[in-house]
Amino acid sequence: MSQKNPDAQTPASGTRYDGARDEQETSRRVREMFSGIAPRYDLLNHLLSLRFDNAWRKRVARRFAALLARPDARVLDLCCGTGDLALALGRTSAAQITGLDFSHAMLEIARRKAAAAKSPVEFVEADALRLPFADSTFDLVTTVFGFRNLANYEEGLKEIRRVLRAGGEIAILEFCEPQGKLFGAIYRFYFRRILPAVGGAISGNSVAYSYLPRSVGRFPDPEELAVQMGAAGFGEVRFARWTGGIVALHTGRRG
Repeated sequence: MSQKNPDAQTPASGTRYDGARDEQETSRRVREMFSGIAPRYDLLNHLLSLRFDNAWRKRVARRFAALLARPDARVLDLCCGTGDLALALGRTSAAQITGLDFSHAMLEIARRKAAAAKSPVEFVEADALRLPFADSTFDLVTTVFGFRNLANYEEGLKEIRRVLRAGGEIAILEFCEPQGKLFGAIYRFYFRRILPAVGGAISGNSVAYSYLPRSVGRFPDPEELAVQMGAAGFGEVRFARWTGGIVALHTGRRG
């Protein structure tokens, strides 16, 4: 098992924002935080991940290539941020792609990128815990480095399951801590010391880039998240660790 943050002693019900009194305030503070770093978000993602973030998104798109090739398929990219995954999914896709996020500032950037690429991807501003879609709308729901920021993971999984059609698939890509002792120690030093310092200096928001490693440290281990997905009603739940175990892709299917 990976080494968790000391304050993560029980399975997390959702992300925590220091000083927030409840889930509603946590959600508001997280939205404000991401809106504040939106102008430098893409730059820092690429810089701090050594551009692995692009490779991970392309890998997710390849994983669902058969579904994306269907013109009747509908796909929702949840917590889409500035739209990189939604645009990657739509680049070679015949499916209808929708990106959703609760940060207006992030979506403004996503829409500009879509317009520049002449992409048909649609972007919707809404909360992932209260999706503005009817039951059984989508064939695939993806979320890359966004699910971790939900104020309530159980409710997030329930909403995803609700909007999926029977047989529809879920894909969650999130950071996790590597299992190897040496690589794990290097990862933790980078993630907890270097990343907050560099991210804070470039973005001008030290709080946001201190929140990031804390949120990863508090997030369920891959095994724990798989159990939560099963408890939420997903079948065929699997996960795979990528890139030395620093990220994990979880997949499942609505019965």
